[in-house]
Amino acid sequence: MKKKILLTGGSGFIGRNIQESYLSDKYDIVAPTHREMDVADTASVDNFFAHKYFDVVLHTAVKPSHRAAIDRTNLLYTNVRMFENLERNRDKFGKFINFGSGAIYDVAQNNAGVTETDIYKNMGVDEHSFTKYIVHKQIDNLPNFYDLNIFGIFGKHEDYSIRFISNAICKSLFDMPITLRQNRRFSYLYVNDLMPILEWFIENEPKFKSYNITPDGFVELRDIANNVAKISGNSDIKIANNGYGLDYYGSNTRLRTEMPNVHFTPVEQAIAELYNWYSQNINMLDKQKLEKDR
Repeated sequence: MKKKILLTGGSGFIGRNIQESYLSDKYDIVAPTHREMDVADTASVDNFFAHKYFDVVLHTAVKPSHRAAIDRTNLLYTNVRMFENLERNRDKFGKFINFGSGAIYDVAQNNAGVTETDIYKNMGVDEHSFTKYIVHKQIDNLPNFYDLNIFGIFGKHEDYSIRFISNAICKSLFDMPITLRQNRRFSYLYVNDLMPILEWFIENEPKFKSYNITPDGFVELRDIANNVAKISGNSDIKIANNGYGLDYYGSNTRLRTEMPNVHFTPVEQAIAELYNWYSQNINMLDKQKLEKDR
């Protein structure tokens, strides 16, 4: 029998990619709509779990804090409550995989090659980082709960109006300048590469509670822009500020030790694949969303 997986946030960027991947054939993935289960509402979650059992929960749902979010109020309350609503039903599932963030290390700090042992050295002041800190402390003390620290991630279905790689690609398709505020060193995971990693976490018993889910090393935003320009032939790149912004990349040594055959698509190849996808789906793009940098 296929393992039964509960996926929260199924309509979001990562959730949609999970459902469109080979994991949907391998597993019985249940992705309830907001009407079927409001993860922020305790009674709704309790009612959903009544008489149900799942082998694994993939918790991708989040109230966003990015600059394009429609509502940024009550971020801490909502995101922590979503986690707690699921955790209180832990007798209804076997394993819990939380989609965390590099923000656990505090986005206001310079995070260059941080490792999982650096968690708790800083406690983020902003609500997003602080939420990750609180949730991770809970996970540390819960059996069969695991936290995946995802730094940058890109691919189809992300918000191309603000997410850098998709934004650069889509602007180039409309012959618009590729723009960035400042060059930075980033960890960027191609969303397709996430799926075999998720399969490993579903099928195996990890030794630790927390893992950086990131490719080797880092990539510079300026190099990404140059790569998009090379593919598209649009060489108009504008960088607002000189120098480097804060580093935001982690070490994947812990992940590679337990999953030595993990594969990461070279960023140039991943960008080319995503560029082709947007080229084939250009009619779905709204140029007006690209005309103002947010």
